Amino acid sequence: MYCASFIWEPGSYDAEFHQLNASIDQFARSLPGYLGVESWQATDATRRCVNYYWADLETLKQFSAHPTHLQAKQNYARWYNGYHIVISEVIRSYGDGNVSHITPNNRDSGAA
Repeated sequence: MYCASFIWEPGSYDAEFHQLNASIDQFARSLPGYLGVESWQATDATRRCVNYYWADLETLKQFSAHPTHLQAKQNYARWYNGYHIVISEVIRSYGDGNVSHITPNNRDSGAA
């Protein structure tokens, strides 16, 4: 499983941004290897993060190479004050079982 974290500082959004964003989200959700998405923002809304979860690296690459995604990337400076992307391989996830999440709860009774 892979996680693509898109972290950004928002700027000004326009109609084109919203159209591209909706199209990119729709494409992501249509891919068989798409597992889910979650988003976060700082309490003062100056920084935001969206985590997309993928079953495999091939699907993540397919998503990142989509023409609409590439168009948005070329124009990012119109809508964002800056961004940072982190691609991570999820090797373990766990909790107490009381919080549902896209990643499975793999806690072993002996795990730390």
